[in-house]
Amino acid sequence: MAMMHDRLNEKHRIQIAKAPIFFVATATADSRINLSPKGYDCFRVLGDKRVAWLDLGGSGNETQAHLTADGRITVMFCNFEQPANILRLYGTARFVMPADPEWEALVGHFKVMSGTRQIFVMDVDNVQDSCGWGVPFMTLERERDTLVKAHAQSDPAEWEARNAARTHSIDGLPVRPAERYISGEPRADKLV
Repeated sequence: MAMMHDRLNEKHRIQIAKAPIFFVATATADSRINLSPKGYDCFRVLGDKRVAWLDLGGSGNETQAHLTADGRITVMFCNFEQPANILRLYGTARFVMPADPEWEALVGHFKVMSGTRQIFVMDVDNVQDSCGWGVPFMTLERERDTLVKAHAQSDPAEWEARNAARTHSIDGLPVRPAERYISGEPRADKLV
């Protein structure tokens, strides 16, 4: 049976800390629904009603586009061990990029990886946990390092040119092009 909570509790925090993957869903009234899986150790609970995650560049930037237009978001965690549980966070979110004033206050919560482009900050309205009895048992073999390696090995000029052309979502919504780190150090002078 699903239970609704108005904030994150200790049980929720433990499940989030153990999760090797989470899913982010966004949409606008006129867009496709975007559902993105997220790996790596990049999710942080900042308070009972606030969370954040580090975002690496990938195939697109639908989450940013949808949040700019609408703000609504759902984040889901599945427990692939015992106890069976699905945890959903409902709320609104925004993005913070390295050139933004709030960046320095947030980035210290994370290990910045090659390809980092933004941090999403979510204000949690509701937390739902449900049984998860239909979710299989699974174990993490290891993280894929392909995305981080690809960013670390890419030519900065080529990356910047490709990224500069990414100014719209697949539905034509505007996105703010990402700034890029040369290294994993969270310093503005390391941006390309």
